[in-house]
Amino acid sequence: MTLNLTLLILVAGLIQGHCRPQGYKHKPLEEISKEISNYADIAQKIIELAVYGKAQNRSYERLAAFTDTIGHRLSGSKNLDLAINYMYNALKLNGLENVHLEPVKVPHWVRGEESAVMLLPRNHTMSILGLGSSVGTPKGGIEAEVLVVESFDELKRRANEAKGKIVVYNQPFVSYSETVVYRASGASEAARVGAVASLIRSITPFSIDSPHTGWQWYQPGVPQIPTACITVEDAQMMARMARRGTRIVLQLTMGAKTLPDANSFNTVAEITGSEHPEQVVLLSGHLDSWDVGQGAMDDGGGVAISWEALSLIKDLGLRPKRTLRTVLWSAEEAGGVGAAQYYEQHKGNISNFDLVMESDLGTFAPMGLQFTGSDKARAIMKEVMKLLTSINVTSLEEHGEGTDINMWMKSGVPGASLHTADSKYFWFHHTQGDTMTVQDPAEMNLCSAVWAVVAYVVADLDEMLPR
Repeated sequence: MTLNLTLLILVAGLIQGHCRPQGYKHKPLEEISKEISNYADIAQKIIELAVYGKAQNRSYERLAAFTDTIGHRLSGSKNLDLAINYMYNALKLNGLENVHLEPVKVPHWVRGEESAVMLLPRNHTMSILGLGSSVGTPKGGIEAEVLVVESFDELKRRANEAKGKIVVYNQPFVSYSETVVYRASGASEAARVGAVASLIRSITPFSIDSPHTGWQWYQPGVPQIPTACITVEDAQMMARMARRGTRIVLQLTMGAKTLPDANSFNTVAEITGSEHPEQVVLLSGHLDSWDVGQGAMDDGGGVAISWEALSLIKDLGLRPKRTLRTVLWSAEEAGGVGAAQYYEQHKGNISNFDLVMESDLGTFAPMGLQFTGSDKARAIMKEVMKLLTSINVTSLEEHGEGTDINMWMKSGVPGASLHTADSKYFWFHHTQGDTMTVQDPAEMNLCSAVWAVVAYVVADLDEMLPR
């Protein structure tokens, strides 16, 4: 093999997969920091356009038009199909590049008619929302006595009381990640001890008689029983009744059913990189939502800013060295189904994914990013965040999170999630209250600016983030 041919093969390998010769060392942080500081003017132009300029309130207005037109968008539903078509056309009309749809198969659960009525000790119609993937009740519903428990441990202690009853979980809210296990597996745990149905207190720290739905998973080998969420108020009321020794009887009717998996799509748009088009900085939010409210907060806001970031960069005539790719995921609420299939379809090029970003915890006032990556990558990202000093969004916290990017981060790709002042997020999460009224245009402007600055700068650096 000649020297020239060896060099050609080496160069081709560097371009194709961003491989590095053995022993290659990244530029020292001091040099990278200086490189990043040179983006101060560009970062400020992005901020000015998003927050004060012609693009002011654009992400909010786009989101409002979308959610007011389409409404909620449950996995497998006609509304989700309409939403995908709407976004595909809107991204094309915006002049973004390589707008296309990537096919996926997604769960198709249908809620049907549902009700829960207290028959004893008094007549009371409760607000309920069936949990995703729940089976329905037999025709005519289920009439049964209630067993109220506050934990799985209490259920185990009182297992001999559960047979033939409707188990009501009145678990206190600790945090979403800790408390959501009652939604995820409460039905199977109740079924193990012979319950005929289960109802969970909604996973929220605050309620105005509002049930919060969400997906649940049946465990293999355990009978599948109907399950729904009820309001905090009704769960606490039944707990008080039970402590007084009052007998409680409910009539539960649910028409829920699961249909065969449906055809769906992840929706993709790009700004193609000028030097390394095969290398990617990915921005994302999920296009599906629950079948209540408008899905404006969860996750319409993440969708809107992931679109807006590309629009801002396009409007300024910027083209980074690497490709900026926005992906609007399908069927996140059913367990990140669309994103998991995207990962399987694209993981063969994993070395070309520079940074994966997800916004799925609200587009309230931004505070910074949560980040997962190597120490060297974290040091670089801290320098990037300094470019956002003028809007006071400089925090870089531990642990990037997001159902749709977790598999990339577990495989070593650096990942970032938007952190906002989200104390009220779980007030509206998975409820009828998730509407445009929750959104604030000024806060969305700031989120869009953060998303665009970080994505552009990382995509334009001389080197990819170190693994």
